[in-house]
Amino acid sequence: MHDDQSSPIARSEVLPIFPTFIWKLQLEPSISAGINREVLTKVGSVLATISMGEGWQSEQNWHELPELAGLVACVERAAAGVLRFLHVAHEGFDITACWVNVNAKGAAHRLHTHPNNFLSCVYYVQTHAGADTVNFHDPRAQPSIIRPPVTRLTAENTDQAVVHVQDGTLLLFPAWLPHSVDPNSSDRPRISASCNIMFRGYSETMSKPLWTRGA
Repeated sequence: MHDDQSSPIARSEVLPIFPTFIWKLQLEPSISAGINREVLTKVGSVLATISMGEGWQSEQNWHELPELAGLVACVERAAAGVLRFLHVAHEGFDITACWVNVNAKGAAHRLHTHPNNFLSCVYYVQTHAGADTVNFHDPRAQPSIIRPPVTRLTAENTDQAVVHVQDGTLLLFPAWLPHSVDPNSSDRPRISASCNIMFRGYSETMSKPLWTRGA
């Protein structure tokens, strides 16, 4: 933090407190190829009729479809790894919803979150130049009160992180983290599958107050 040899400071450090994580995984091509083929087959009729600027979303129960069992298995394995990383004590979790998104040329997805879940994930079936990014936005309101100009945009001073993805990429992130998708600037539809994950039996096992009387 200091280059001056005459500085009176003996030692300094930057402490990254309260970090926000995004977990990025790339599935093996032998696995992703089968998942992508099943999804593309399911949305074939949509691809034939969707118009420029349109976005389409499936029903939210696609995790129950036998054809998507491979995707469900990958999501569940990745989510279990995330919970181990965070040292979360839990008695199981469920995929509460899963749906497919199709964005034709010009279609975007406005800034949003996924309420009432612990984790969300997005799996990318079909991406290409002009349709291969997702934006994550700073969830804190306070930094926007004072926003001075910067000499260089970095991960430490930006209010938006752009994550590049490709076919077979799986992202997991906190469900409360705001995110958006820019308009598809390519000539081919952008296709992804989203899932939400929540603890099993949350109200029975995890929702009690984190304090005891008299403490």
